[in-house]
Amino acid sequence: MGIIGTIFIGLIVGLLARFIKPGDDSMGWIMTILLGIAGSLAATYGGQALGIYQAGQGAGFLGALVGAVILLVIYGMLRKNN
Repeated sequence: MGIIGTIFIGLIVGLLARFIKPGDDSMGWIMTILLGIAGSLAATYGGQALGIYQAGQGAGFLGALVGAVILLVIYGMLRKNN
């Protein structure tokens, strides 16, 4: 998948994560895309550490969504403390 596809999937995953998690998550489009991409990376490497995914195998869409929601919760907790 090229960079445009990665950005598009990151946007979709980031938007869905923001929709699933309740509360005010004021962030722009770029942060939403980065959230989705980071969620996918977190799910991939976390899944490999837990033995869910093999090396070289990426997380699926649901795994990326779960990773993005977890990162969004962490982001909200860090932002609330400041």
